[in-house]
Amino acid sequence: MALVVAALLAAAPPLHLKDTTGAPHRLSDYRGKVVLVNFWATWCEPCREELPSIERLRAALADRRFAVLAVQMGGSPRTARDIAATLGLHFPLLMDGDSSASAAWKVNVLPTSFLVGPDGVVALSHVGEVDWSSGEWRRKVEALLPRIEKRARRQ
Repeated sequence: MALVVAALLAAAPPLHLKDTTGAPHRLSDYRGKVVLVNFWATWCEPCREELPSIERLRAALADRRFAVLAVQMGGSPRTARDIAATLGLHFPLLMDGDSSASAAWKVNVLPTSFLVGPDGVVALSHVGEVDWSSGEWRRKVEALLPRIEKRARRQ
């Protein structure tokens, strides 16, 4: 029984938000992939500085089982789309207008990021800006990629 409780505590909180076009996204729909969930805001300078490195990582791993979900606290879809166009972002920007998702994930500082493994468990969290395309952070993401995929890439 204790093992079940421990496993439930490590599972990522639910995430069900619409993107800037109104399309729904659920974290559970990405099961089997490594997902970088990044909480940010348009008024957060470190967030805007970090987003291009997330895009570089996404592009570098485009053929892998990896996805990015960027959760914007507050703000409007239009502002998020404008920032995405300016920065050349090609991942979903999810709208957390009432900050309920941010509260569920216990986000108090921006940017805050979570790496969710293919099993839906949070494997890593980080508060503050990082260069996600750097070797160190890319290796952390790649270490979580499904073993089946790693075997297939070696052959």
